Amino acid sequence: MDRETWLREREALLPREKAHTREGDAIAAARRRLPMTEIEPIALVGAGGPTPLAEIFQGRDQLVVYKHMWHEGLPFEAQCEGCTASIWDFHDAAYLEARGVSFAVFGEGPFAEMAPFKEFMGYTHDWYSTYGVDDPAYAGGGILACYLRQGDRFFLTYESTGRGVEAIMASHKLLDLTVYGRQEVWEDSPEGWPQEPTYTRWRRDGRPVPQWTRPAVTPVHAHNPQHCH
Repeated sequence: MDRETWLREREALLPREKAHTREGDAIAAARRRLPMTEIEPIALVGAGGPTPLAEIFQGRDQLVVYKHMWHEGLPFEAQCEGCTASIWDFHDAAYLEARGVSFAVFGEGPFAEMAPFKEFMGYTHDWYSTYGVDDPAYAGGGILACYLRQGDRFFLTYESTGRGVEAIMASHKLLDLTVYGRQEVWEDSPEGWPQEPTYTRWRRDGRPVPQWTRPAVTPVHAHNPQHCH
């Protein structure tokens, strides 16, 4: 169609987009009013050894954590493609830190096993191990969690589950803006649009896609990953 007609169609969608934005703002306002639950501060193993929770906050009042799944004993290419992609989409926490919010990764595996993976991927955030921790405020994979510090007291204020993790996945939000979308079979797309089974493009030649940014990586035999994102 011509540009003027296209613009009319585009403008017709705008009120729905604005309503979506306003609803997101309202949900965020409700989220800020959720009750908090006090948690017991513990030490987690990081690059410097056992690290008290207060130090993980790095002198700030708030902390956002990505809880990274880990398949113990398996090679880099067999680790969760969803977690790999999620952290890859968020390299720098400068704007969080400017608002008094630190960011860290809590991984399920032993730190000695995860540290080489962090280095291999070039991740910039601090990682800590929750291996052997059974407190759900710290352990458990595949979600985002938010914490607050008030003096020597610590609170869990929010955590996401399921598709809530998409808050950190900028690539998928950008795909939602494109005409073909994420190109997965669950999407409502016009007849004939390209679609593949969900997660199909999260791996290539046996590796999570972000691993192909690493120097000298090679194809590997495909594992049978559990879709754990």
